[in-house]
Formats: sequence, C-alpha cells, structure tokens
Amino acid sequence: MRAQRAAMRAPAATLLQSGSSMTTSKLRAIDSASNAPEGTGDEGVPVSVRIRERIQAAQKRFHANDNIAEFIEPGELEKLLDEVQGKLGGVLESLVIDTHSDHNTQDTARRVAKMYLQEIFKGRYHAPPAVTEFPNAERLNELMIVGPITVRSACSHHLCPIIGRVWIGVMPNEHSNLIGLSKYARLIDWIMSRPQIQEEAVTQVADLLQSRMNPDGLAVVMEADHFCMHWRGVKDMDSKMINSVMRGSFLKNPDLRREFLSLVTNRKA
Repeated sequence: MRAQRAAMRAPAATLLQSGSSMTTSKLRAIDSASNAPEGTGDEGVPVSVRIRERIQAAQKRFHANDNIAEFIEPGELEKLLDEVQGKLGGVLESLVIDTHSDHNTQDTARRVAKMYLQEIFKGRYHAPPAVTEFPNAERLNELMIVGPITVRSACSHHLCPIIGRVWIGVMPNEHSNLIGLSKYARLIDWIMSRPQIQEEAVTQVADLLQSRMNPDGLAVVMEADHFCMHWRGVKDMDSKMINSVMRGSFLKNPDLRREFLSLVTNRKA
C-alpha cells in the first residue's frame, strides 16, 4: 500500500522539486503525460510549451507583465484557452469542488480561462492597439493633462484586483506626435491588462507613451486600490497606492512639475 501511495505521489513530487529551473524538455514530458488532450497540438505537445520554446529561443523574457503576442501563431490562442481550461479544472478538483454535480461550477473553468485570456490578461497575448498619430502642426508647447483614466488590473502576487485612476501630463514640442484622447485609454488598458505591480505598471505606461509621442516632458500619476490588502491579509479597506514617473522637462523643471501635480490634486478632490 505504501509503495502504491508513493507511486501516486511521484508526479507531484517531480513538479515541486523542479521549481523555476524546470527545463523545456521536462515540461514537455510532464505535460504530454498529464492526460490533457485539450490544448495540445502537433505530437501531443501543449501549445503553452511551444510558445515558451519560441520565447526562449529568442532569448526574450516572459514575466507576468510582459507582452508575448509576437510568439503566438494564428489559431494558438484558442488552443491555449482549451489548455488553461483543463488545468483550471484540475485546480477546482484539488480544491475538492464537485464540478460534475455542482451546477454553479460546472462551467467555471471555461469561464475563468476566457476571462484571463480574453479580458483581464489580454494585454499579454495581443499586439498593441492601433493608434493614429498626428504631427504637431500648430507647434503646441503648453502643458496638456489627460485624466482621470480608470485602470483595472490584477496583482502578480495574488491575482487580486487592482482598480484605480491615472493622470497623464504631456509637454509637447514641434516634433512630437499627438494622439487622440481615447488612445491614451486604449494604450494604458493594454499595459494594465496583465498581472501587474503598480510600481512597474506606471513605468511601462510612461515608456510606451514616451516612445509613441516623443514629447519634451511626460508625467504619469497613478492611484489605485489593491484588493490583496482589502480582501485578504490585513484587510485594510482604506489604503491606496499613489506613485508617479516624471520624464524630461517635468523632471528638470520644478515649476512645471508643481503645476501638473497641483492641477491633478485639485481634480482628485
């Protein structure tokens, strides 16, 4: 009996022991033997393994808040959805939830898989939205502020919601590209629709807007509620995080920075 139990525990032990250093060959072997026909492709290799192999071959990073769309081939997202559904079903089973007779959870694995891939984490798996850029024909060089723009994400640590607002300050020059107001929201949503850490998210937003617009100065202020504090742990309902990134003239000119922060603070009240 003990030998049988040890044999049953062996696959789980293999997974736990390998940790973050698990090689692609081990992942192929484990996933191929996991009896999960959904989401598998050529030769029974799960689509997630094939995508991972392409990323590793290109020596690129694939952290939680990285975009990996360039490594996903046509038709693979649907297969990935099937694979994620199967593994989420395993999570529910391990939580001792009877998804076969419980009408409330019979389709939960599919719903959650679709939510992750098509909604709250879509910024990982899709290319950036198309953005029309306009030349600064009138040579505008005064402060512009856009916001508050509502942001939604999930923290990388617990996958709990992050919900907040962001303000953008732009100091254009004659060579800057200008974008429509709605495009700020679309670009920011693309960044935030990934597992995020707010300190990194605000920098990613600044980097993206800087590359698209090339202004003399760029400022980003983000304020958000983190449900990993509200919902669990200390369960503090009043805490928020506020952070900022200042680039160019906003970093060098204290008067400009003060004007931007003053206008944002007054609008927050």
